[in-house]
Amino acid sequence: MAIQVGIAPDSWGVWFPQHEKQTPWNRCLDEMKEAGYDGIELGPWGYFPNTAPELKKELQNRSLQLVAGTVGGNFLDDDSVDEMCKTIDDIAGLLKSFPDAKYIVLLPPMYTDLETGAIAMNPNLSEAEWKKYCANVQRAADEAAKYGLIGAFHPHVDSHVQTEEQIERLLADTDVQLCFDTGHHVYGGGEPVSFYKKHADRIPYIHLKDCDLQVKAKMDAEKWSFAKAVTEDIMVEPGKGSIDFAAFYDALVEKGYHGWCVVEQDLFPVKSFDLPLPIAKRGRENLRKAGFR
Repeated sequence: MAIQVGIAPDSWGVWFPQHEKQTPWNRCLDEMKEAGYDGIELGPWGYFPNTAPELKKELQNRSLQLVAGTVGGNFLDDDSVDEMCKTIDDIAGLLKSFPDAKYIVLLPPMYTDLETGAIAMNPNLSEAEWKKYCANVQRAADEAAKYGLIGAFHPHVDSHVQTEEQIERLLADTDVQLCFDTGHHVYGGGEPVSFYKKHADRIPYIHLKDCDLQVKAKMDAEKWSFAKAVTEDIMVEPGKGSIDFAAFYDALVEKGYHGWCVVEQDLFPVKSFDLPLPIAKRGRENLRKAGFR
C-alpha cells in the first residue's frame, strides 16, 4: 500500500455529532470527493451515518474509503473511559465492514476551556495521576485491539500529552501507538520531521495539519482560547504554515511508511459553509507539490 491521502470532517468545521454551525454530512462527503481526497475519517461518532449499509452506499457513490474512527474522553476519569470503551465497541462494529478502516483515534481532554481558554484542569499531573492516565490510555487501546484495530493516541493542543517530552514519556510508559498530528506537534513546540524519524516504529497513522506560528505568538500574547485561535487561522492547510511537507514526505519514504495520511484542519465554527472546500482543495494541491500523490 502506497502513501494515500484522506481528509477528516474536522476540515469542514465538524467537532460535534450535531451542531447548527456545522456543514451537513452529505455536503461534507460531496466536497471531500470534489477536493481530491481518497479516504475519510468518521469524525465525531454520529455525524456521518453509522450503520454499515447506509455509510457504505454513501461512500461507494463517491469512490471514498473509510480509514478510521475517533473517540474522545478524559483519561483521568474511569467512568469516562468506560464510556469511551463502549463507543469503541460501537465504532468497531461499523469499521469491520470497511477493510481499510484499521484505526480508532484516541483523543485526550484539553485542560483549558474550549470557549474561554481558562484553565479547566490542572495542566501538571502528579505521579499517581500520570500512572492513571497512562493506564486508561492503554485500556482504550487494548479495547480497540480486541477487534483487530489500532487505538492510536493523538497528542493534542492544551492536553497533558502535547510536547515532545510528554509524548516520549507516554511512549515509554505504555505500548500504545500514535496518531501523529503534525500541526499539534508544532503547536506544542516540537519539530515533526525529526520526531517522526525517531519514532516511526510507533507511528502507524498520521494527521497532516499545518500551524501558523505567527498566529500562535499572537495567541500567547493576547491569551486567546484555542477556539478563538482557530477562528484566527492558527491551524492552516498544509503548505501555508511553518511545516516543510516535502521534507516530511521524504522522511515517510525513508522510513518505509505505507498507509494513510489524513488532513485534519480545525475550522469550527466555519463562518460560511462555502469556506472549507477551497481550503481543502488548496491543501491537497500543496501536498501533491510536496510529493503526496
